[in-house]
Amino acid sequence: MKARGLTCATAESCTGGGIGSAITSVPGSSDVFAGGVISYSNAVKRDVLGVSQESLDRYGAVSSEVACEMASGARRLLKTDLAVSVTGIAGPGGGSAEKPVGLVWFGVSTANGTRTEKAIFSGDRAGVRSQAVVHALGMLTVAAT
Repeated sequence: MKARGLTCATAESCTGGGIGSAITSVPGSSDVFAGGVISYSNAVKRDVLGVSQESLDRYGAVSSEVACEMASGARRLLKTDLAVSVTGIAGPGGGSAEKPVGLVWFGVSTANGTRTEKAIFSGDRAGVRSQAVVHALGMLTVAAT
């Protein structure tokens, strides 16, 4: 990102700031990382990131639609070139048949739009969260190329 003159931001739910922490562990990250929003509650997703209440009600917090709106909201709010979002069910509870523990939706927003993807990770809470951080960083890296 630094070589391309790009900036980035994060919108995190289940990772609780882990993506931002990983980015800022790299010396010189202040040249590219504007900041992030830890939007663990639906109210923060809605009131800070601009996720619509309709999306939250219709699709739930762990959905493609919400991940998309989170990434777009972070990019707009923090005025960056790129933003990545993550929302999921890290466990051990909270899962269901249609949304199992380990389900994580990701969004990445660029000037060309926002796309989402999902993953289902295995392992305990810490494992799901760390896999989600790695996946989000990969998405951000691809978006920067």
